[in-house]
Amino acid sequence: MANFRLIPILLLFITIGSSSVFAQNDPYKFSFAPDLWYNDVDGIRLGLRTFGEVQGSFKDGPHRLDAGIWVSTWIPVLPVSYYLSFTEPIPAITDFNNEGSIQIVTSVRTGYAQHRLQFNKRWQPGFDEYDYQELAIYFSQSKMFDSEYRPFEQIWQNDWTSIAGIVLLKSFNTEKTRFEATLDVKQNLNTESGSFSVATLELIQKIELNSGFKLRLRSFTGVGSDNTLPEYQFFSSLDSPANWLNNGISRAKGTIPQPWLNAGSFHVGGSANLRGYLNQDIDALSENLNPMFTSIISGNLELEFPNPLGKALSNVPYVGDVSELRSYSFLDIGKGGFVNTNDGNETDVIADAGIGLQLSLNIPDYLGKDRGIFIRYEVPFWLSEVGVGDSNFSFRQLIGVGAIFAF
Repeated sequence: MANFRLIPILLLFITIGSSSVFAQNDPYKFSFAPDLWYNDVDGIRLGLRTFGEVQGSFKDGPHRLDAGIWVSTWIPVLPVSYYLSFTEPIPAITDFNNEGSIQIVTSVRTGYAQHRLQFNKRWQPGFDEYDYQELAIYFSQSKMFDSEYRPFEQIWQNDWTSIAGIVLLKSFNTEKTRFEATLDVKQNLNTESGSFSVATLELIQKIELNSGFKLRLRSFTGVGSDNTLPEYQFFSSLDSPANWLNNGISRAKGTIPQPWLNAGSFHVGGSANLRGYLNQDIDALSENLNPMFTSIISGNLELEFPNPLGKALSNVPYVGDVSELRSYSFLDIGKGGFVNTNDGNETDVIADAGIGLQLSLNIPDYLGKDRGIFIRYEVPFWLSEVGVGDSNFSFRQLIGVGAIFAF
């Protein structure tokens, strides 16, 4: 808890330092909005969010602040939680659409504390916002201090991690295709939680075909050292546990009803994303086992085809501008294994196939921030590997949050 005592000092330093800068420049504007969440530990979390920027700038000026504070109605051990991000562009390496910045992020919420210092740089050669490169170099300290918030406690540990990381992103766009590549490399420097390395590479491509058909392709490779902490390991079907914290819906136990998770009916997309194997992963977790791998490789394919409901929705005024209903068939294939082992810990190549619907909503909130939501209904009717008594072809269904294909 000693690290938490530094938080008020850090917030006071940012507030005083920023106020002195703001006083010497253009007027500073704060926008406020209410916020409301629920989980099984806090109950209803009542909050207030704010976005601050120099008046006349549009989320690209100096001294950008994104923050929130919440109070839990069930009065848990830590009833007040917060999030704060402060971004300051570096003038020497910043021009139009090519910002370089320093960012401070600190948060204590839902039983998890994280404090991060990050350098960001973006290169965009023209006016196409999908043709760019980004670099992020960061150092973060994080710790799970209350396991009651976690849906499956056995895949978390409670020591501090000190992660040094680098993220490289490349995106380009043409008339018929869009491509995005993301490389993420992490190294834990804290010996108390165990030194480990993790690297992931994700490649995504969308190809426009004729008559409303679209082909989406994705490959994912994750490689970790043999002592990688469980929250950074890889499921066959689900996103890595550490990434669940990046989404308010999956951040804490109970926002998604726990019986839905336990029944294998709710899917958090990401990582290898072999969605048909959700039930097998959940069954292992329910038996207090760890079904994850320290290395995995996978490929995902979705073929989108026209549907009358999607077309009707796109023609509704305003609603069609912020929502999309996609219908598609899918195929997932992958293989997982442990690093530095010679036998017994690698799986065979597994695959699944099915059909699905995805509703995407992108509605700006009261602060003008896009709130992209992806809700999926999927039927993985074929699995290459099944449990005892199960059939390769069978009616299986799941509800999903998040999407491996965001475009």
